[in-house]
Amino acid sequence: MNSDFQSSLRCPDCGQSLIFLERPHSFSCSACDNLYPIRNGIPRFIADEHLASFGRQWTTYKVAHDEEDRNTFVAKTGFQLEELTGKLVLDAGCGGGRYSKIVAETGGIVVGADHTQAVDKASELCHLHRENTDFVQADLKHLPFPEEFFDFVFSIGVMHHDVDTKSVFDAVAKMVKPGGRYAVWLYRKNQWWQEWLNDFVRKRTVKMNSEKLERWCKLGATLGGIPFANKTLNKILNFSSHPNRENRICDTFDWYAPKYQHHHAEAELVAWFEEAGFEEIAILPPEKSGRFYRWCYQRNLLIGSGVNAVGIRRAS
Repeated sequence: MNSDFQSSLRCPDCGQSLIFLERPHSFSCSACDNLYPIRNGIPRFIADEHLASFGRQWTTYKVAHDEEDRNTFVAKTGFQLEELTGKLVLDAGCGGGRYSKIVAETGGIVVGADHTQAVDKASELCHLHRENTDFVQADLKHLPFPEEFFDFVFSIGVMHHDVDTKSVFDAVAKMVKPGGRYAVWLYRKNQWWQEWLNDFVRKRTVKMNSEKLERWCKLGATLGGIPFANKTLNKILNFSSHPNRENRICDTFDWYAPKYQHHHAEAELVAWFEEAGFEEIAILPPEKSGRFYRWCYQRNLLIGSGVNAVGIRRAS
């Protein structure tokens, strides 16, 4: 942890500054005496709770692919890599850290926050960039930082896994400086019959233990590697069609394991940005192209596709 990062930390309960303690290795709140342990160099402000499946997911599978991750990051944030140099960036829900790594490689100063032990994997992935990366295990609704602290904030595929997506969106929005940018990617709401079928299946999968669910996900990964199946059947029941088998297993597990999974509409997300004080809000197009893909996307037929927007926080 660098000294600037340490001095920026705040108690997520009362907002007061924290004191570093050598013994026990932790941070202590200067006001309410809360004690937050440090493990593997990472301050811990929360336990995994209902998001424990993500900790397993991101520490089990190797899914980082540099070129693909750079393209995905740019497509889903609208940020250009060269403009991040020297900027303070929050990866809100960093998972295994593949997008934090992209920011760090460009010269951005990145803080990755995640609810789960996936921060350990993220820290390991970013080991070559220790000087400009730090991580916290924390609840995105109660982040241990002052408001209006970051130049750029992004969250890709995370907020919809809380009991209330908007409460997470609003809490993270407060971290953006006036004039700073905020990008969010959420699951898109599909056709009613797709939503009904997805809910029906997920009521069962969320009750499975991880080992059993992974066996089903491996079956989905096999189907995802079959050309006809990965262009037709996964419009009915979601499974990944990523070119890499390990990514397909991970992505499918990501879909069926979490306790909460909410789907949203573009107009809904834009309204949240407006209510939170953002302007110049832009809906970002999907990363993939192709006539048939866009036709399905525009009709909300692509399970697992997103609603994606970026905005600039108005000056106070």
